[in-house]
Amino acid sequence: MHYTGTIFRPPFEARSLLLQVTVGCSHNRCTFCTMYRGVSFQIEPMEQIEQDLKEAGYYYPNTRRVFLENGDPFVLKTEQLTEIAEMIHRYLPYVDTIAMYASIKNIRSKSSADLRLLRSLGINDLNIGVESGYDPALKYMNKDHTCEEAVQELHRLTDAGMDFGLNIILGCAGSGNGEANALATADLINRTQPGLIFTGTMHSDPGCPLYEDMQNGTFVENSIGEYLEEEEILVSNLDLKFCEYFALHPSNIVRADLLLPKEKELLLHKIRQTRAGMTQDILMSRPSRAGEGGIIL
Repeated sequence: MHYTGTIFRPPFEARSLLLQVTVGCSHNRCTFCTMYRGVSFQIEPMEQIEQDLKEAGYYYPNTRRVFLENGDPFVLKTEQLTEIAEMIHRYLPYVDTIAMYASIKNIRSKSSADLRLLRSLGINDLNIGVESGYDPALKYMNKDHTCEEAVQELHRLTDAGMDFGLNIILGCAGSGNGEANALATADLINRTQPGLIFTGTMHSDPGCPLYEDMQNGTFVENSIGEYLEEEEILVSNLDLKFCEYFALHPSNIVRADLLLPKEKELLLHKIRQTRAGMTQDILMSRPSRAGEGGIIL
């Protein structure tokens, strides 16, 4: 199959067929992100997409799940997504879920009728980078939406019968603002009831504004202790009907993949136990990072 540039997918889409329909990210201005820096956004030709699906149908005829690439394929017009979904079902008749990355702005561009139509075609399980419910953090990260706008658009997905997961960044409000960020984010999550929460901690690489801000002190990162305190406040304030808490990204201090609310106390215990096992010097230190923001303890 044909791929252009680096392909990114959530860890939980490891067994999905990856079908590239866009290159890069249509927004590509988030303060913390380097994933698509220097990559011009473009839409793959339908002829190329169909060729890839013909190949997938030959080699993987029993595919059940497809993840569309790259940064935010939900930016495509409803007519384009409809054509792609229909081609997927033509060449891969057992597919029941077509998932992808999406943004609040992508959702906002579609009518409620559009969302219902796309859901009827198998488009579901959108992975959405809301990052936070704290408006000052959203503004700093240049997310192009407010908390209330996120709530409104996520409710529209629910009304259309579409499931979604939310990406959350611990520490995105900076040192000293962890409680405010945790409480606002918990409120956003409780009001929208996602099926999955995908967490990580705030980190950066050269080539994005956050990296420069961290180097010159404009943005002060959480200490390890602040990260743990923020996560405990977040989890303590979650009131969910059913949700997977997926914290296996390497940037997490506490690694966990648990179901809420069933395993909420277990998750809180893991956070508190992790903090109790650290010296005061470690808790007060800033994280040392490896690849993909992995924290070295």
